[in-house]
Amino acid sequence: MNLSKKLVLALASTGLVAPMAASAQEIAAVNGRAAVNEYMQQQDVDTFKAWASRNQVTSVNQFSDVKPTDWAYQALSNLVEKYGCVAGYPDGKFKGAQAMTRFEAAALLNACLDRVTEKTDELQKLLDEFDKELTVLTARVDGLESKVGKLQAQQFSTTTKLRGEASMILGGIPGYNRQTTGNRYGNTTFNYDIRLSFDTSYTGQDLLRTRLRSGNFSRYPFGSSSQPFKLDKAESYADTVYIDRLYYTFPVDKNNTTKLTIGALVRNTEMAWLPTAYKSDVLDVFTTVGTSGVYNKATGQGIGLQWKQNVPKGKGGWVANANYVVSGSCNSDAATLSTCEGTAGKNGVSGANSQYGIFNSKSGLNMMAQVGYKANNWGAAVGYRYGTAGVTWRDSNGIGTLQTNQYSNSIAFNAYWQPIKTGWFPSISAGYGYNFVSNMEGYSALQSTSLSTSTGALSSKSWMVGLQWDNAFVKSNAAGVAFGQPSYATCPSSGTNAGCSPWLVEWFYRFQATDNITITPTLFYASGINNGGGLASASAYTGLGGVIQTTFKF
Repeated sequence: MNLSKKLVLALASTGLVAPMAASAQEIAAVNGRAAVNEYMQQQDVDTFKAWASRNQVTSVNQFSDVKPTDWAYQALSNLVEKYGCVAGYPDGKFKGAQAMTRFEAAALLNACLDRVTEKTDELQKLLDEFDKELTVLTARVDGLESKVGKLQAQQFSTTTKLRGEASMILGGIPGYNRQTTGNRYGNTTFNYDIRLSFDTSYTGQDLLRTRLRSGNFSRYPFGSSSQPFKLDKAESYADTVYIDRLYYTFPVDKNNTTKLTIGALVRNTEMAWLPTAYKSDVLDVFTTVGTSGVYNKATGQGIGLQWKQNVPKGKGGWVANANYVVSGSCNSDAATLSTCEGTAGKNGVSGANSQYGIFNSKSGLNMMAQVGYKANNWGAAVGYRYGTAGVTWRDSNGIGTLQTNQYSNSIAFNAYWQPIKTGWFPSISAGYGYNFVSNMEGYSALQSTSLSTSTGALSSKSWMVGLQWDNAFVKSNAAGVAFGQPSYATCPSSGTNAGCSPWLVEWFYRFQATDNITITPTLFYASGINNGGGLASASAYTGLGGVIQTTFKF
């Protein structure tokens, strides 16, 4: 294709693409010259026309800085001598190595369009040759303009997107029995969990998230965060719609490496990085990477700072996070149980109650910090969390809640590796956590033969290992197995204490039925799980359970 053909196509393409690149209000007609004139103020166009006219050249040799050895010499010569639409600077230079401003580009384009609209015989032949293609492109742009106009008129919001997720879960744990109540809670049930997120961005780099959530799970065995059988997609909402997230995240530096999050309802794990490649999204104990003392999903009033190293795309870098979340409840101060305010709320008292506030140790404080390294296919992190009265760790297996005179220090070590290409070898994720609790009244692992005199929470540890095969058997499907021990205390050598040596194993296979629908049948085996309230009076549960989890995203 010779230069003149290339020039005509380039100008035609500019006339077609420019309207699509502009905003909805700036979409112009298909004609290239009209697009430029509409995009700029008319007085600016006139100014640049005058500038181009004064500095027009008739020969490339008039430019003192253009040499025949320059790689674009011939192209520039053709533009000057055939079309006469190249202007130089008043000092007689073309300045070919200098970046162009948008105004300079507009002036050059305008000058060329003036010349090209003079239909020469050669140009008419080109227009006839490409008439069919240009007609098709013009029709497509006309259709796009119509659709954009309709979308603009009917859009929900210019800044907000609605994202939804609905899960229906069929499952049960045969034989599971809460000894303290004498009731069985393992019969098969069919429950739902639904989440609607309104994600708003004003700059493209920030996020205001408002999320509504509802469901109909009972506390046992799947809906209570204190239970080892807690499901990731299960809460005890009793068919009531709650606002369960309300926070704003925005960058605090120009490189977008540091972000600040502040919210009246925010979760600490959403202000940190979960170092894992195992993602069944079924049993919560494995969703928290086996270290639920640190990654305890504390939700309430909070603030957090997230930092990541500024590295080239695809390269590994360091990450660091720190956050403060208030998530206590009325049992943080037994003396005021009868006068607690706001107990009807899903999140209890916490810092929202002015009786306590967000800086009172009775409010249930969670102060979390994390340092890690995230590479292309592996990562590792160390996490720490300090807790005060009223808080606990997820999936606590009867370990208890911190009382007024107690505080906790939890530490977590997590790492994962996954193959670059999926195949027979799975990704490997592992985590170990330890939770030290102060003032464990009446309890000593060396002296006591029973936990019946203990009050409040106990020191504990937990761990897990997870293996996951992506694209298992069918592309986009996944399979995995995870095993480990949820939180357990170091129990005395004698006495009837349950939950001191718990084990959980999970097998799942996730079918990607469509782009928006997944079906995940899951089996889990439990051994030595706490089957009552406290460790002293509970019995141990051993058995097999499972769920079929179907999730719709929209």
